[in-house]
Amino acid sequence: MTINRRDFLKGSFFVAGGLLLPSYFISCLPHKDEYDVVVYGGTSSGIIAAVQAAMSGRSVVIVEPSNHPGGLTTGGLGATDLGTADAIGGLSRGFYQRIRDYYENDDVWIHEPKRVTGAQDAMWGFEPHVARRIYMQMLEEYNIPVIMGDRLLLNRRGVVKRDNMIISFETEAGNIYRGKVFIDATYEGDLLAMAGVSYHVGREANAVYDETLNGIQKVRTHNHIFPGFVDPYITPGVPSSGLVPGVHGDDPGVDFEGDHRVQAYCFRMCLTDVKENQVVFARPEGYDEMEYELLFRNFESGENRIPWLPGMMPNRKTDTNNRWGFSTNKIGINYRFPDGNYAERASIIQEQEHYQKGLMWTLANHPRVPSHVREEVSRWGLAADEFVDNGSWPTQIYVREARRMIGEYVMTEHDCRRVQVVDDSVGLGSYTMDSHNVQRYVTDMGCVQNEGNIEVSTGGPYAIPYRSILPKRRECGNLLVTCAISSSHIAFGSIRMEPVFMILGQSAAAAASLAFETGLDLHDLKYADLKDRLLKGGQRLNVDTEQYPPIPADREIPTQRQFFHNEPILENACIVRSG
Repeated sequence: MTINRRDFLKGSFFVAGGLLLPSYFISCLPHKDEYDVVVYGGTSSGIIAAVQAAMSGRSVVIVEPSNHPGGLTTGGLGATDLGTADAIGGLSRGFYQRIRDYYENDDVWIHEPKRVTGAQDAMWGFEPHVARRIYMQMLEEYNIPVIMGDRLLLNRRGVVKRDNMIISFETEAGNIYRGKVFIDATYEGDLLAMAGVSYHVGREANAVYDETLNGIQKVRTHNHIFPGFVDPYITPGVPSSGLVPGVHGDDPGVDFEGDHRVQAYCFRMCLTDVKENQVVFARPEGYDEMEYELLFRNFESGENRIPWLPGMMPNRKTDTNNRWGFSTNKIGINYRFPDGNYAERASIIQEQEHYQKGLMWTLANHPRVPSHVREEVSRWGLAADEFVDNGSWPTQIYVREARRMIGEYVMTEHDCRRVQVVDDSVGLGSYTMDSHNVQRYVTDMGCVQNEGNIEVSTGGPYAIPYRSILPKRRECGNLLVTCAISSSHIAFGSIRMEPVFMILGQSAAAAASLAFETGLDLHDLKYADLKDRLLKGGQRLNVDTEQYPPIPADREIPTQRQFFHNEPILENACIVRSG
């Protein structure tokens, strides 16, 4: 059924996350109609894609496999990974402008004085429920139906194709969605995979794309490591006693070669130090302090920093991220997530949540944690007025990387460094080439070490080509991919930011609309026409290589994090000991 605006206004309502929402918004309703554009994934990218399609006069539906719209933007990532703010335009910038407009109201500042400053027209930090409210407003403005909790069948029966064109896809509930153009806006790349489109999971060897930052990086990894000598064995110094949890005993691999491993995930917690709005960190059922033995030993080896990064958001709330050697990332549990079925993914998510809740209780209470750490962490708790339908816990695990399409053009670090600049830009990226740790292993010196953390600045904006959101023509002719785009592991480390996903969502929907108008296939669109449409939509496409010159691999500059947070570069402790 198609939900029209009259039904929207007549519909029954329920309260979720403090918002009054139409009841059908979370319903798994059967849809048999054909749409111009079917968006699979109600992430930030999917919502913006649908808005652009509706603005262009196209019929559109969003099918979201979870019960939480907005992905990470509404799921705890309120400290926008920005890079160069001027690189963000179009509907993406419009979203952050709405954020600023919201916080211009004195009445919304409940727990602290109003603090909207700066000359920019946008605001980049926000509370999760505010992002959700704004997305709901955008969807309502364009009467866009959103079907929640309707999951694609994760097998090839889930997608029906004729030659190289998707005709429809089917969900576990038996709903069939027919469309002319499909957009995969999931973090996992589920639709592209079920449609038979090529993709990669894990890190490529440097040699594949002539890169320097890809593959296994034992000799290069710095920061977010164990700065002291941390023994990995249950009985220190006795390998036969077995390894403590969180470290593997396998060969970590050869530097710069590829592997199957995926950078670690976490939840971006929304915390507060306002006591009357706190949910105190609780010791989770089934807590095992051995799971945090590496944390204790890390402190005992000399680490004295608090292992978190609590970026301050409005109303005394945070977006809390992973930091240092042992933190909110549970390294190594997510390798099966990208290609996993729903049960396997749910198990990984549950394990990450249990670990992270246990970590917060440990940091606030355990006697083996330094007193200054316990005192600081104890000041905080989960924000009681966020994620109220999920126990104040974030609704979206941070899928930093899953499948990555191998499409018409594969972006690499050469694009991010502007060593090569494409001529079919549909948006700009600019954030650091950033990979979190991928594995935790035992070194030849017999101590624990993390591997995979890379933070190399792009030095400014770079162009993302239209071809990188297009599958190979022979594989699929009516699919656009806006999150799991065609890129190498290290290039994706920069691309994978929420504003960029929104930018690509808008550009994908604009391309779809242009294809309808011209009668051309997506692969045959004239870029000059697409560029003109994107510029009229406020997108920023051009790179000034005089202001932002190329950065060859032999010349690196400090990352944004090191520059703004004055973080030290720490060397691998075991290498130092063996030196």
